[in-house]
Amino acid sequence: MYSPLEQFSILSLIPLHIGNVYFSFTNSSLYMLLFTGLVGALFYMVTLNGGKLVPSRWQSVVEMLYTFILDMVEGQVGPKGKKYFPFVFTTFSFILFANLIGMVPYSFTVTSHFVVTFGLSVSIFIGVTIIGFTTHGMHFFSFFLPPGAPLALAPLLVVLEVVSYSFRAVSLGVRLFANMMAGHTLVKILSGFAWTMLGVGGALGVASIIPFGVVFALTGLEIGVAFLQAYVFTILTCIYLNDAIHLH
Repeated sequence: MYSPLEQFSILSLIPLHIGNVYFSFTNSSLYMLLFTGLVGALFYMVTLNGGKLVPSRWQSVVEMLYTFILDMVEGQVGPKGKKYFPFVFTTFSFILFANLIGMVPYSFTVTSHFVVTFGLSVSIFIGVTIIGFTTHGMHFFSFFLPPGAPLALAPLLVVLEVVSYSFRAVSLGVRLFANMMAGHTLVKILSGFAWTMLGVGGALGVASIIPFGVVFALTGLEIGVAFLQAYVFTILTCIYLNDAIHLH
């Protein structure tokens, strides 16, 4: 019997080792290049020559994504955050299309692996911290002491704030990874259960329509989760940018 977690297995397609370092081209790398290329080609085609005056369906989708992310950046970060819009837009597009392509049967969900989401979250954490120091210098350390806090509690509050701030690097990636992995695992378990009931036949075969219906409903829910997780990851990134730019 196949394990529901088998869909997350990393398979080496082009083995490559340099000493003890593993550089193999895997199925995860393949799908990452695939959806990145597809998204890049889509954005290039719809913006070629400035786009059409009467937008096509795909151009409308790209324009809606553009407007949605721009409003998010302006609302969460303010005018100073506009220069970071390309980064935020790229992050949202990467996560969204990685999640959606992972919903295609027999494909691979890149964001279901913690190494990918953790790499994203740590990179954002480091980048936001650098922005904070370049914007405010050493005054950035005042972020770890809430305004108006008693000086007697300063040592405790600073430690708590530093720990809380540091956990951003982990929580941002864990949230995305856990939601995508859990959802895909549940769909796999229920679909396997429904297929087994159908294979038995008889009354169980007729009753298999129930778990099949649940699978279809969960698939729709997972598509919604794909959008939601991309939104949550992006808006938290904007909030972290706002903290780095404006401090408290």
